[in-house]
Parts: sequence; structure tokens; C-alpha cells
Amino acid sequence: MLLLACVGLAVWLHLVALHGGFWRLTERERDLAPKGAPAPSGLRVTAIVPARDEAEAIGTSLETLLSQRFSGAFDVVLVDDQSRDGTADLARACAARLGASERLSVLETQGPASGWTGKLGAMQQGFAQVTARAAPPDFVLFCDADIGFEADVLERLVAGALRRGAVLTSLMARLRCESTAERWFVPAFVFFFQMLYPFAFVNDSSRKTAAAAGGVMLIRPAALIAAGGLEAIRGALIDDCALGALMKTQGPIWLGLAEGAHSLRPYPKYADIEAMVTRSAYAELRYSPLRLIGAILGMALVYLAPPLLALFGEGFARGAGLAAYALMTLAYSPSVRFYGLSMGYAFALPLIAACYTWFTLESALRHWRGQGGAWKGRYQAPAARRDI
Repeated sequence: MLLLACVGLAVWLHLVALHGGFWRLTERERDLAPKGAPAPSGLRVTAIVPARDEAEAIGTSLETLLSQRFSGAFDVVLVDDQSRDGTADLARACAARLGASERLSVLETQGPASGWTGKLGAMQQGFAQVTARAAPPDFVLFCDADIGFEADVLERLVAGALRRGAVLTSLMARLRCESTAERWFVPAFVFFFQMLYPFAFVNDSSRKTAAAAGGVMLIRPAALIAAGGLEAIRGALIDDCALGALMKTQGPIWLGLAEGAHSLRPYPKYADIEAMVTRSAYAELRYSPLRLIGAILGMALVYLAPPLLALFGEGFARGAGLAAYALMTLAYSPSVRFYGLSMGYAFALPLIAACYTWFTLESALRHWRGQGGAWKGRYQAPAARRDI
């Protein structure tokens, strides 16, 4: 018991003091470029939006994209990945309503080629079309079909990328946090992601840590081609982090929390959060049973042991458990405040972590049942990839 207490406390001391300050949420969109700072005129940017059955969000998302105040030329390629809900027609109607039909191209595909995950397959087909143009764009913006943008986001992204010389500039869109399930689990999702990939380390060219957030990724096409193109990561389930690692071989990358980009996708129920996490949690562990066991034991040691020791331990073990629990609460508090929630959620992190531990185990179980990487009728994990 004493050893558990000491190890748990040491872990939290390390995380709070030496792990890139991930918990302070200091890497923000505002750091890219001063608000209102213009990008140089004459640049060309094309957004590539992979979409599969996105009728609920595509109109709002596309309207915010086509309404960007950008000093250069900007157009959008929607890659319709076998949608069955009229996504492409809704996109065309949105562009027509805005008088922007000439700035929208719809590329309808027959799904991903063998060996490709669905989103990467759609991204590749859009990227191939865009880079084959007589005048290819200076930047490509890969963005999800469920993201809403403030009107100056693209300008700030491009200005920031040029200012930093970045080959990849990515924003983690602000997720919805309205339903009970979202309030319990969304801040923790951001917290855990930043713990795995401290943004300060990602943005440090001298470190190997690399990641991106798939909702908003601005890239230099020439750098992506030089890195081997999307084909180099064609089977990746966690496509954004794979792209981040690939692009960091070519130059600086930058990742921060968005202030002008937000997710339109709701997660009204516990099951919706569970599905989101289980889709790729086991992929994060590289489909390794040993890593799974290590992750479960690690989560128990880091998140569950401190409050249990604080309640039931004795002497130094109780004090160490209480100190670790206090550091845990302190570290999680900025994420809770970022989403405008009460501090009660910070104290509940051990319970939330227990649920995420279950999600990770469930992700492995689904993979072993041949249902890994489930997304809109496709199972995309390597051992079980098949289309429906």
C-alpha cells in the first residue's frame, strides 16, 4: 500500500511539473497570430471535406466554410463517401443559397480502396484531384463535415502557419458540452488527449511527440507529398495523429485548442460517448493485449488508487494518496473551467477515468469480435476491416 501511494504521488508530481504543462491549456488558437492579422494576399487555399452521411451538419458547416473572410482565393472540395442521406445535394443547395456554387466541387466516390480506412481514402481522393490542378493550392485545409467556423479562422490559420513556418497547423475544435453525458466526459476526453500528446511537446521541433486534431488541419501540399503522401498512413485508424507524425518529419507542426472552430456533432447519451471512444481506443494501444493490460493497471494506479488511499489508507499512505488526489483535481480543473462547468466535475475525475478504462477494454473486445473501428457501417480495424 505504501509503495502504491508513493508511485501514484510521484506520477502526479511528474505530470503536473514536468509533462509540458499540458493541463494548463496554454496552447490556444490566439497564439497562432494576432486577431485580425492578415495573411499575405494572393495565396490559394482549398478545403477538402470528407463526408459520409452528414446531412444533419453539412449545411451549417459548409455555410461557415464558404463564408470565410480570406484575403486570398479559397474553394471547397466535398468528398462524398457513399452517403445515403443526400449529403451532396444538401451541400450543393447550401452553396447555391450563398451564391458560391463556383467555389464548391463535389467529388462522389465509390468508397476507399483496399487497405485504406474510410476517412483517409476520401481525403486521398480529394487531395489527388486538388494537386493535379494546373495551379495547385498553396495550402490544403482538411476539415471534418461537422465543424463550424468563425469567419476569420482560415485567415488566422494561414497567417499562423506562415509566421511559424509550419508544414501542419491544426486546431482541436471545441467539442459540444451540453448534455449530461457531454458534461461528464468531454472535458476528460480533451484532458486525456493532451496528457498523451502534450501540445507544447508537439509544437517543439526538437521533440519527437507529434499529433494533430482531425477536425481542422492546414497542410502544405508539397510537404505532404515529400513525406510520401497520405498513402504512407493509408491504414491508420487514428488518422490525425498519424498525419501529425508524418508531417513532423518534414518540418515544424503546431497544434492548439480552437477558439473559433467548434464541433456540431452532439453526444446526447452515454452510449454515444462510448461509441466515439471505443472506435479507436484499442488502436491507440497498437492492438496489443500487453499494452491493454498495462493501460488498465496504469489507469487504476494513477486515477483510482489515490482517492481510495485517501479514504482507507493509514499514515503516510493516506497522506500521499490525498496529495496525489489533490494534484489530480488541480490538473483537471482548467479543463473543467474551459467548458464552463462546476468544480464538482474535477473531483469526479477518478469515476470518469474508470469509465474511460472500461471504454478501452470494450474497444479491445469489439476488435476481437471483428467490430473494431466501427464508423457508419464500416469496421475498419486491421484485423476486422470489412464494409457493409
